[in-house]
Amino acid sequence: MSTEPVLSVTGLHAGYGPTPILQGVELRVGRGEIVSLIGRNGVGKTTILRCLMGQLRVTAGRIRYLDRDITRLTPDARARLGIGYIPQGREVFPRLTVAENLQVGELIGGPKGRKLADMVYDYFPRLQERRGQAAGTMSGGEQQQLAIGRALIGNPSLLLLDEPSEGIQPSIAQMICAALKSIRDELGCTILFVEQNLDTIMTLSERCYVVEKGRIDAHIDAAQLADRNTVRQSLLI
Repeated sequence: MSTEPVLSVTGLHAGYGPTPILQGVELRVGRGEIVSLIGRNGVGKTTILRCLMGQLRVTAGRIRYLDRDITRLTPDARARLGIGYIPQGREVFPRLTVAENLQVGELIGGPKGRKLADMVYDYFPRLQERRGQAAGTMSGGEQQQLAIGRALIGNPSLLLLDEPSEGIQPSIAQMICAALKSIRDELGCTILFVEQNLDTIMTLSERCYVVEKGRIDAHIDAAQLADRNTVRQSLLI
């Protein structure tokens, strides 16, 4: 792990209305790492990402990004600082074309975002072929590529992804994993993602945090990731 943290979370508590979900989450992601949050449904993984992006109010604890306290910043402010978020379900603009969806990313990335557009097409050639197609008519795998590309044009240092392989055929999921590794290697993006698909976890992760009942229950390091049964059991805790 890099000695330089991009993201540090300490004592994080949050919930929905009177219902507490997160119960003191602690995690750290070093620069250039690819780290996953894994565990059963309903244990708080998506809630962690929503707190990191500022979509859900933190009731206690601290979030530090690039050594700056961002706990109370708005989602827009976090995006401008360099955090890109690809939510579960992708949330592309269905009536806009691929090219128009990517242009939305330029609102954050500015001139550099425009320069990154060509690189997005290099990572995801299918988007180049579909530039004039309405996003809502594309397959789930194509929409996921578009959602990642749109976030990338915002020129992020940290990418947060919620179940990037959900509803996508395995061959496309593997291609997206390869693209994300290239994005990390070539652009230096740090990646934190939520996932339940065992193959995606083992292909993309360099290490994992296991979430259970709103807490980090365990840590799976690179050596343990080589054991498929260890990872599978962590998904069933």
